[in-house]
Amino acid sequence: MPIKQQSSRIGLQSKTDFDIRSINRLALPAILMGIAEPLIALADTAFIGRVGTVELAAVGIAGGFYLMTVWILAQTLTAIAAIVSRHYGKDTLGEVATLVPQAFFANVLLGLGFYFLTIAFATEIFGFYNAEGELLDACMRYYSIRAIGFPFTLGTFLLFGTFRGLQNTSWAMGIAMAGAALNGLLDYILIFGVEGRIEPMGLEGAAWAGLAAQVLMCFLAIAVLIRRTPFSIIPTFTLNPNYRWLAGMSFDLFIRTILLNVTFYLAVRYATGYGEEVMAAHTIALNIWLFSSFFIDGYAHAGNAIAGRLVGAESFEALSRLGKKIEKISLGIGAAMGVVYAILSPMMGEFFTNEAAVIDAFDSIFWLVIIAQPINAVAFAYDGIFKGLGEMKYLRNLLAVATILGFLPVAVWFHYTRPGLTGIWVAFTVWMVIRAAAPVVRFRRRYSSVGQ
Repeated sequence: MPIKQQSSRIGLQSKTDFDIRSINRLALPAILMGIAEPLIALADTAFIGRVGTVELAAVGIAGGFYLMTVWILAQTLTAIAAIVSRHYGKDTLGEVATLVPQAFFANVLLGLGFYFLTIAFATEIFGFYNAEGELLDACMRYYSIRAIGFPFTLGTFLLFGTFRGLQNTSWAMGIAMAGAALNGLLDYILIFGVEGRIEPMGLEGAAWAGLAAQVLMCFLAIAVLIRRTPFSIIPTFTLNPNYRWLAGMSFDLFIRTILLNVTFYLAVRYATGYGEEVMAAHTIALNIWLFSSFFIDGYAHAGNAIAGRLVGAESFEALSRLGKKIEKISLGIGAAMGVVYAILSPMMGEFFTNEAAVIDAFDSIFWLVIIAQPINAVAFAYDGIFKGLGEMKYLRNLLAVATILGFLPVAVWFHYTRPGLTGIWVAFTVWMVIRAAAPVVRFRRRYSSVGQ
């Protein structure tokens, strides 16, 4: 597609333009794109919950580790979006034409490397989560299949970031929803089987379904890149001058995501130590939390794309207005989701499992998931904006403060004084309060006076 046609596709009169419709054109598809991976996890959780508690806990541990590793490694998604959107705003996309295919194949190779590395040490990895015996065996069976998807998932995310930089989230949405649909269909068929035709595969069936979805999404993303964008999938051997910038931002986000996942690791480790029923309840709560987080994150994706474009066009007054608008919309969505969860809370646990002990443990902490929704909304809104501004070092340092001074002391204190699932989720809430409050103050100090 010719580069000049991109502005008309998102309904803009100029590169410094934005309104609620242009925000929604980016945010609504991004919401559907963002919830695709949590939908895959929720589908696995719901189906495997009918198979057994051990299997459900294994999906929580092994699937959680897989997603954690993907989040750590896939930071080029946000970095490439920031770079492409800034060059889009400056009308200099030709300067990053060779960067996209180079970054894509770098991600694929990175995925292959981590597949072999984590498979070699999988027993030790899941041992750190307190998994042993039957639970450890289940984790190994699930992960040995699901981990094949590393190169496909990392390649897909790189291309999704490229599409976002071009101010288009609809392409990624369509691809992600196709993957989620395939996963749901194959989950049912492979986990439970088809009488007389396909033998039930249980836990392994869920893993194969997830892998098939990841492969499909990768090849669809490549097809869209070739047919609908000015970029090629064929890399050149001369390194693009922007690659160092991409690597620097990706490294800052890499460190940030490692710190982020320390919280998820400790939460799973503590929950597993409290028993299989508690771990199963934590798996359900975490998947719901992640689902709503990705849902809320759609407007953060819009803020990411538009903020990068506005900085490229040097329109700081519009950037100030963008921050206020994204914050207001995200806060409303978070509050609405909290209300919906509160209404559904009496039946939520029973949707995922029939085990009374698991439901009781889940019900005891679901109120914390509910009150976290508007807090998360603000945090994710400004995450997206600051990523679009390229302020990855600030986000890295903020996450370090929230983890070291927020989550860790609260989680450890509860673990040694009042061990149980409540302490884990109180720590999550404190963690998110810090992540929400600090960027609001920083953005308003820097940009609010500009927009007045």
